[in-house]
Amino acid sequence: MAIIEVNKLSKTFKVKLKEKGLKGSLKSIIKPKYKEIKAVKNISFQVEKGEIIAFIGPNGAGKSTTIKMLTGILYPDKGNIKVLDIDPRQERKKLAYEIGTVFGQKEQLWTHLTPYDNFKFFGAIYDIPESRVEKKIKEFTELFEIEEFINTPVRNLSLGQRIRCEIIASLIHEPKVLFLDEPTIGLDPVVKENIRTLIKRMNKEYKTTIFLTSHDVGDIEKLCKRVIIINNGTVVLDDSMENLKYHYLNKKIVEAKMKEKVNLDDEEGITILKDKGYNLKIEVDTKKRSIADAIKLLNPDNIVDINISNIPLEDIISNIYKKDRK
Repeated sequence: MAIIEVNKLSKTFKVKLKEKGLKGSLKSIIKPKYKEIKAVKNISFQVEKGEIIAFIGPNGAGKSTTIKMLTGILYPDKGNIKVLDIDPRQERKKLAYEIGTVFGQKEQLWTHLTPYDNFKFFGAIYDIPESRVEKKIKEFTELFEIEEFINTPVRNLSLGQRIRCEIIASLIHEPKVLFLDEPTIGLDPVVKENIRTLIKRMNKEYKTTIFLTSHDVGDIEKLCKRVIIINNGTVVLDDSMENLKYHYLNKKIVEAKMKEKVNLDDEEGITILKDKGYNLKIEVDTKKRSIADAIKLLNPDNIVDINISNIPLEDIISNIYKKDRK
């Protein structure tokens, strides 16, 4: 059953142009010129109940504009939207009771209040009976393991602790759809993994549909079974995570500092990105050669330091977009 339906959605912004200097400023007031920016161009997709879907793309791709239209903050110029069979343009308040939002870079909690007081406050906003709010607070306190700091002012919490509380605040009214915008941004690897585990548990135990945006490949790879990629306002890929991993996420970047130089020029599945003598940066195609094999070629006894990372998401999107345009 489709819980989000987007059909031929478009949004254009009119931006005032301004020339340099005082003369340009006066000219823009007296005789302004405008430029139209097509942020979203005729996109369509559906999200099924209980899905964890990644909606990703580079900065300026149209992600935030789309989310704002889905939540009723912005109105589309063309096209139709249904979220939980509600049109956000006509019944935004009704929709607000059914969805939740978490923005990794924006706080919704009152920082001078404790998490507990914030949760009570959100419960009052959504007209939830006090007994029900207390039950939900207890339930989420155990699930998200926040007992140690539930009565500590939010301003004194670490970023990871705050993100956990932000998610709880968005779940107090039991939303059917949760929009997560960069929920792990700025977090260290251990905290990131904890947040991902909590998101998976939340989806499994509460059947919450998750609409996720992230620049972290790890978030997408570990949480989502389906990915929609948007670039320049258009959907360039809507596919399963399994297919995306096979075709685009099968490469790793290995950066190594070595005691002695190593020649990898003719090795299958390895592309040399940078070779500065004792410092080597290579791309490993894991469909052709495992990371373990690549490390053997470098010789573990010869390695002083090593770092293994994913291909940057921006590069993956760029490659998909180029392929789509051919």
